[in-house]
Amino acid sequence: MVDSAILSPRQEKLLEAIVEQYAEVAAPVGSSLLAKAFGVSSATIRAEMVELERNGFIKQPHTSAGRIPTDKGYRHYVNRVQDQETNLPGRRATRALNARVSNAGMPEQTIRNAVDTLVELTHNLGLATIGDQLYMSGLGNLFGQPEFMNTGQVQEVARLLDNLEPWLKEAAPNKPLNVYIGRENPIGRTAGCSLIISKFHGPFSDESYIGVLGPTRQSYRGVMSLVGQAGKSLEEALYE
Repeated sequence: MVDSAILSPRQEKLLEAIVEQYAEVAAPVGSSLLAKAFGVSSATIRAEMVELERNGFIKQPHTSAGRIPTDKGYRHYVNRVQDQETNLPGRRATRALNARVSNAGMPEQTIRNAVDTLVELTHNLGLATIGDQLYMSGLGNLFGQPEFMNTGQVQEVARLLDNLEPWLKEAAPNKPLNVYIGRENPIGRTAGCSLIISKFHGPFSDESYIGVLGPTRQSYRGVMSLVGQAGKSLEEALYE
């Protein structure tokens, strides 16, 4: 999905701040907080937010004075993050992944260990293909998120999960790292989820996948780097 919108440098930074702040606090982000961070007046921030909202990057939920990102806003942010090739996970996270997949024994257990580590590090649902099966861990993390407190939303997420394995086999995403945000998901479009998966070469298939499923509100920069590292760590462990 290509976004042709041109934002000013301040609008880029403002959208980035809204995405990252909303991921952290799970509450709409107001102009006063951003004004302090940017060192400008609240009126200036509000004017910029009006432009971002007019162009579909953020929205005002209900009657809240704050704003949250839209799927388009998340996509714009993710595209910029993916273009920045310096997004590497921290040493502690890399060590944790490598330690859990090294000397794990059978390939199946190695992959499960990598998924379980992603669950611990990202607090999302972790998943991976193991042969003809889809291994999942961390359902409690997913359904514990505030976005999924109503029954209808939970049903949409369950529908997505039920159809995820056959979709992966059919679609076989080719990029090393794939990010599907909200309505970009070919299944469960209204589930309010983002799927972040890394392709890796495994003993079961050259088109094996590991990744996470979480709400659209999440720390994309960190999660994307962790998922990418998980794929690399698995390839190294499985073929060492």
